[in-house]
Amino acid sequence: MSYAEYCERERDGANRHEYLRGEVVAVADETLEHGRLSARMIFLLSRELEGRPCRVFSSDVRVRIEATDLDTYPDASVVCCEPRQVANALLDPLVVVEVLSDSTEAYDRAEKASHYRRCPSLAAYLLVAQHQPRIELQVRRADGGWSLIEAGPGERISIEPLAIELSVDEVFRSPAS
Repeated sequence: MSYAEYCERERDGANRHEYLRGEVVAVADETLEHGRLSARMIFLLSRELEGRPCRVFSSDVRVRIEATDLDTYPDASVVCCEPRQVANALLDPLVVVEVLSDSTEAYDRAEKASHYRRCPSLAAYLLVAQHQPRIELQVRRADGGWSLIEAGPGERISIEPLAIELSVDEVFRSPAS
């Protein structure tokens, strides 16, 4: 499928699809916990970035990695400049967030991470575990390489490209019963 055909399909369709070099794959349905954690990350990032020139986007917004010809729907993305876009897809995310699911965890950690690292604007990639309180942050170093930072219960994770910190406990806090 051509990229133009894909963009038209996404604009008109009710279901979301990922595009990679002409191949189109349906995006998996989310579990309730996945949706809750995605919403929680969007809320916390928005709260921490309030009053700054950053915008937090939901999984309804596609990100395009031009270097690898991938369009995908991260669970959240952050842009801290005037967003550049093509066919309603962001070209310049500073940070992307993926909540790990059983069906996509291996892909999110390996192949998808490799695509994201090819995006010149991307400075950080957050992976949020779904079944335990753990956040992993892949952050671009000054030399162009990437470092991994992990945080668990009782810890905070510093997202330096955004100059914010998030509490793992706050991310995973459940509503009162």
